[in-house]
Amino acid sequence: MLNRILKLTIVVVFALTGLILTEYLLPYISDFFGYDLYDNGFFGIALATIVSGAVGIFAFGGLGVAVAPVLIYHIMGYTERMAIVLSKVPTSDILVMTLGIGIGLILANLLGGPFSHLPIIGPYIPLIFSLVLSIIGAKVALRKHKDIVGFFNRSIPSLKGAVKPAAVKSLAMSDRLYSKNKLLDTSVIIDGRIIDILKTGFLEGRLIVPNFVLEELQKLADSSDNLKRAKGRRGLDLIQEIQQGNKEQLLVEDTDFEDLNEVDAKLVKLAKQTDAVIITNDFNLNKVAEIQGVNVLNINDLANAIKPVVLPGEEMNVFIVKDGKENNQGVAYLEDGTMIVIEGGKKLVGENTSVVVTSVLQTSAGRMIFAKLK
Repeated sequence: MLNRILKLTIVVVFALTGLILTEYLLPYISDFFGYDLYDNGFFGIALATIVSGAVGIFAFGGLGVAVAPVLIYHIMGYTERMAIVLSKVPTSDILVMTLGIGIGLILANLLGGPFSHLPIIGPYIPLIFSLVLSIIGAKVALRKHKDIVGFFNRSIPSLKGAVKPAAVKSLAMSDRLYSKNKLLDTSVIIDGRIIDILKTGFLEGRLIVPNFVLEELQKLADSSDNLKRAKGRRGLDLIQEIQQGNKEQLLVEDTDFEDLNEVDAKLVKLAKQTDAVIITNDFNLNKVAEIQGVNVLNINDLANAIKPVVLPGEEMNVFIVKDGKENNQGVAYLEDGTMIVIEGGKKLVGENTSVVVTSVLQTSAGRMIFAKLK
């Protein structure tokens, strides 16, 4: 049904276009048929007008019938891609962007109206204003997302009464989980585990790579130090891989803060301004961001959370690889790199032995297991 409506619309548009064009060409057509055709016609309409109009309608209408299937195919494909992209954008973001674009267009008409009467460029000035101010309105609205939503929540108290407290809490948690943008820092990009998390589908929302993070990766990639150069190139390759697999989800943000030198400080400031979440595995950035009230998703915390649980009293067989810091201690490692500090294990360095777990220390910097010889 939709295809038929679109086809009919395209044919009608082409036919009307043909009619309008032939009206412009009517003087030339009348020269061909003779000026006396202006004096003859039906119902007061000149014969030249009827003939040229009929030719235009049928010629362009036939052209519309021929090209309609191709146009419909491309239109439907484009709208489907747009629907897929918009379906991944949080509803609140779409509503806030629409509001910002609307305000921008209103301002554009108010500002562009007085200039529209200027010669030559006058008609184009409102169009330029509309394009620029609608983009600015959408960007400002997105960055003020939290304030705008909070304003409408305060302005419509009846909605709060219509939803039970438990539901309100659930909606708030859902909004925090899905609608907030995620800022990727340099360390988590170089780390590389973020792309595996994306593939699992557990990480929702838009991922943002600030331009100053890209610049830091570029500096690392251009470094004379082999290790730094490898890290920088690995980070740039990973961003490219994310773009290929999650093109609609990844956004490069060009905002910068010239008054700040440290990338971490810029990340925290951008997160505060945009109410975004920082994804990192940098322990120090994690602490600084939390102190300033910025939400952080720490990859190390996630890795620790999904590691197999080791309980005090559990026995395990380990290979002691070196001495510990304290006297008489030995150090071993699990396959995932978790350090095991073994009391009395110094004498068994280089050997396999059975140990008993005494305690487990788990922090954002990693996990450490303490054990004693069995």
